[in-house]
Amino acid sequence: MSNATLHYIHDPLCGWCYGASPLVQAAREVLAVVPHAGGMMTGQRRQRVTPQLRSYVMQHDRRIAQLSGQPFGDAYFEGLLRDADAVFDSEPPITALLAADTIGGRGLDLLARLQRAHYVEGRRIADAAVLREMAVDIGLDGDAFDAAYATQRGAPTQAHIAASRSLLDRVGGAGFPTFVLEQDGRLDVVDVSAWFGRTEPWQEWLRSQAGVVRSQPLEGAACGIDGCER
Repeated sequence: MSNATLHYIHDPLCGWCYGASPLVQAAREVLAVVPHAGGMMTGQRRQRVTPQLRSYVMQHDRRIAQLSGQPFGDAYFEGLLRDADAVFDSEPPITALLAADTIGGRGLDLLARLQRAHYVEGRRIADAAVLREMAVDIGLDGDAFDAAYATQRGAPTQAHIAASRSLLDRVGGAGFPTFVLEQDGRLDVVDVSAWFGRTEPWQEWLRSQAGVVRSQPLEGAACGIDGCER
């Protein structure tokens, strides 16, 4: 699949994207994977943690865990989701992902680390200090990361989010995650719901594809494009 690219439209605070993380890692062993962060919880869509938010996301988290096998930690369920001072904001971690890509092509590696920090360790991944810590944890130089983060902050991040949402609209995606296989200029949405928890068959399927993917929006196993209900 040397001529194929898998576009991955995601958000760092999307639980279903966390569930799909093993599929992303497995796909990277087969073909190029290009991330596009859609800004699910940015601007007016940012949310402070409340009992209502906790109740809403936990019902989805339990289903994600069941289907994907991904772990959710007590520090997340009983810590972060009970922290009334925490704010869920996608923009800072997206800036961090762009920074990691610019200094070492490590955006997807940092995404996986931030997802684990959020869903297992209960960390506040909108906090600059946590983002720097996670960047260093995957082997990036802290000072280089800080400089790249400052460069990507604000308008560049917002432009990336706008471009990601434009791509999502263009392919008819309904939410996050949306996977889009590009071959010979053709873009086909891939419904990955059947592959949750099944990385080896997913890799075999990817290797078998040669322009035969049928476009269809992802249903069920996805986060809405504008975040969790309030």
